[in-house]
Amino acid sequence: MTAHIKFDDVTVQYPIYNSRSMSLRNHLVRISTGGHIESDAKHVQIVTALKNANFEIKEGDSVGLIGHNGAGKSTMLRTMAGVYTPVQGRVTRKGRVATMLDLGAGMDPELSGYENITRMSMLLGLNKNDIAANIKDIEEFTELGNFLQLPVRTYSAGMATRLMFAVATSTKPDILLVDEMFGTGDAEFQAKARERMINLIRSVGIFVFASHSLEIVRQYCNRFFHLEHGAVREITREDVEAKLD
Repeated sequence: MTAHIKFDDVTVQYPIYNSRSMSLRNHLVRISTGGHIESDAKHVQIVTALKNANFEIKEGDSVGLIGHNGAGKSTMLRTMAGVYTPVQGRVTRKGRVATMLDLGAGMDPELSGYENITRMSMLLGLNKNDIAANIKDIEEFTELGNFLQLPVRTYSAGMATRLMFAVATSTKPDILLVDEMFGTGDAEFQAKARERMINLIRSVGIFVFASHSLEIVRQYCNRFFHLEHGAVREITREDVEAKLD
C-alpha cells in the first residue's frame, strides 16, 4: 500500500465556553494555542487552530512541523490522525496510521510491565498475535528483566520511560506521526532511542514529526512545514538552516 495524506482547504476550530473575563482568556488562549480567536453568531468564542491548510504528503516523505508553542503543530498531527474533525475541507489518508502523541497513554501503574505492554499495544491498534511477536524485542530494548513482572508503580521514572517508548515504537505503520519524543531519558537511553527511531522512520512510508528542535528536524526530515497562528506554509531546508544560524 502506498502511503498518502492530503489536506484540501482544511480548517479546524473549537469553542471556548464560560469565559467570564474575555480579555484575559483571549490572551491566555493566544499563548496556549496560537490560533485566531473569533465569535460566532451566539457570541461563543471560537479558536481557529488550523485555517485553510492545503498540502499533500506522499510515500517517502519525512515532514518536520516547526513553529512556536501553540502554533498548531499538535493540532495538525491530531487532524492527520483523525482525532480532530475539520469544520471545513477534507483530509484524505491512505495507509495504517500510528501515533506517538502522548507517550504512555493507557499505562496503568497498578498493572505489571507485561500487562501494560498488552494494554498500550492494543490502544495502538495491534492484535494479540502482533503483541506476542513484539514481546522479545521490547524485553531486549528496555533491559527491565524481571521488573516486567512487577507493577509499574514500582518503576523509576527512567524505567517507565523505557517501557513506554519501547511499546510506542514496536508498531510498523504506513504513516507514523510523532510529537516531540527525543528528549526523554538519560544520555544512554536517548542514544538507544534515537537509533530505534531512525530504523523505524526508515521502515514507514510517511513520517511526520513536530518538534521545537530545528536541529533534530533537519536531521530526520526532507520536507518542512512552518505553522504560525493556524496558517501552514512549506519552507525549504535552506530556510531551516538560516533559522539555526
